[in-house]
Amino acid sequence: MTLKVTVWGENVHEQTNEVVARIYPDGMHACIAAALNEDPEIEARSVTLQDPEHGLTEDVLENTEVLLWWGHAAHGEVRDEIVDRVQERVLQGMGLLVLHSGHYAKIFKRLMGTTCSLKWREAGERERLWVVNPGHPIVQGLGDYIELPHTEMYGEPFAVPNPDEVIFISAFEGGEVFRSGLTYKRGNGKIFYFRPGHETYPIYYDEQVRRVLKNAVKWARPEGSRWIDSCPNVPPERAPNPVTAKGEGLHKPGEEGFR
Repeated sequence: MTLKVTVWGENVHEQTNEVVARIYPDGMHACIAAALNEDPEIEARSVTLQDPEHGLTEDVLENTEVLLWWGHAAHGEVRDEIVDRVQERVLQGMGLLVLHSGHYAKIFKRLMGTTCSLKWREAGERERLWVVNPGHPIVQGLGDYIELPHTEMYGEPFAVPNPDEVIFISAFEGGEVFRSGLTYKRGNGKIFYFRPGHETYPIYYDEQVRRVLKNAVKWARPEGSRWIDSCPNVPPERAPNPVTAKGEGLHKPGEEGFR
């Protein structure tokens, strides 16, 4: 059975920046979805901020096993009720991949519970993403590192909670380092933050970056049954012990076992 994936793209820079439009004429979201669809085990579609309900209707999310999120210039335009909807599905078990400047997306900040701030510089520097967890499923098929000739620098400190796992650490020409691949678990859902992907560089055409995305959606796919948010009052399976149980009518003041 194919893995059902949705790629969410902000689709703003592609409409307003000639450089981005030239690199990604169909949008970054379409490029990422096309990369995922190279794998016969994955069925990916793309939606954008401009679609009704930002493309993340209840039906779309109900039929999404893993969601990828790329945003940058319009984080504040994402409606809170859509963020609530995505968060609910992550807690139920939907996987979430947050890409590059999605570190400031409402959904990522909500799930992390922190500012998710960092240092940055756009100077077309070389980046080397070192694989620091070589046995992890996300990095299978890679060598010791991924090298990107031109990219935007992100630098520590990265204001996120301590991750479950660190997968990549980046080193930049300017000397900065950055935790570029982090995993988390929230509720029943797996989350992977992956740093590369600045809009003015053709990073999503890089074969090793595409390999990471394919591996990551497979790693993040739901496992087991869906967790449903409920808090029922459950009766005991057997009658309470009259000596140790508490409650109105079980004991009177002064009696043995009264609390």
